Amino acid sequence: MTRPTLSPQRRRALQLLGVTAFHWTLASRYAQAQGPAVPGPEQLRIGYQKSAVNLVILKQQGVLEKRFPGTRVSWLEFPAGPQLLEALSVGSLEFGLTGDSPPVFAQAAGKDLLYVGAEPPKPDSSALLVLKDSPLRTLADLKGRRIAVQKGSSAHYLLVKAVERAGLQWADIQPVYLAPADARAAFERKSVDAWAIWDPFYAATELAIQPRVLATGRDLASSNNSFYLAARPFVQAHPQALRVLFDELSRADRLAQEARKDAIKLIADFSGLDAGVVSLFIQRRPSSPVDVLGPTTVADQQRVADAFFKLGLIPKPVNVSDIVWRPAARS
Repeated sequence: MTRPTLSPQRRRALQLLGVTAFHWTLASRYAQAQGPAVPGPEQLRIGYQKSAVNLVILKQQGVLEKRFPGTRVSWLEFPAGPQLLEALSVGSLEFGLTGDSPPVFAQAAGKDLLYVGAEPPKPDSSALLVLKDSPLRTLADLKGRRIAVQKGSSAHYLLVKAVERAGLQWADIQPVYLAPADARAAFERKSVDAWAIWDPFYAATELAIQPRVLATGRDLASSNNSFYLAARPFVQAHPQALRVLFDELSRADRLAQEARKDAIKLIADFSGLDAGVVSLFIQRRPSSPVDVLGPTTVADQQRVADAFFKLGLIPKPVNVSDIVWRPAARS
């Protein structure tokens, strides 16, 4: 029996119905899970990156707009953490997510912000890459080489650990400070010898050109924590809003874990990234509920700060615990 042929218009209509049904299903799951509406700040400007899975899910589902119905919620995308924290420090954001290194550089520069929450480490989500035909085979081969990295990013600390593991001095390499898009272009045209980068840029490059991985965060014992930071005035005036944020971010993470295919499609549709890229970087991402910083996380972050100061990459030593939010116990 011959199957009927669908016209392009009919096929497109069915695809749109499928997308609509997908979003309705995901929205329904969230509607059942999210908490009640509560009073919130007058405005809440949130900085995020494409890799911020929990925040992206909240944004796409309009969850915070429902929890804080009297709040003007705005979302601003950044290519990396240093740019995001600069916006936070000058009053253009209330809340945002970065990797481990950006807050260290911000604190050393005297920026007024607070660590308010953290996600667990993601040691497989960043890597030091070389091209397939590169002569570099070991970390020791980095000596004298040009290595692209976003200054002050989590990949910057990954590179610090790689140099340390190789038994080299920081002066033995030539860091080339580039934002991710520029770094990939330089990497592909061989203007640099290696590239320290994180997901989803790592996943996109891995699938597109199959580079070799010299080391990952797991290889280098780099914890690669992710941190939520906030403006001090926001934290002081609205500590209850942070608890709501953490609850919803953790719910979003459960959705990402329990409905992985749906989450991949949602993030791909939002970001413009290929679904295969999203799938790969989501696979490397462990369960990531959000909570305030505990002593172990603070100690991990202090090691990051101390390493940057020892190398002269920040102008002064910093005490991470000085800017860690310590909320009152829940009643």
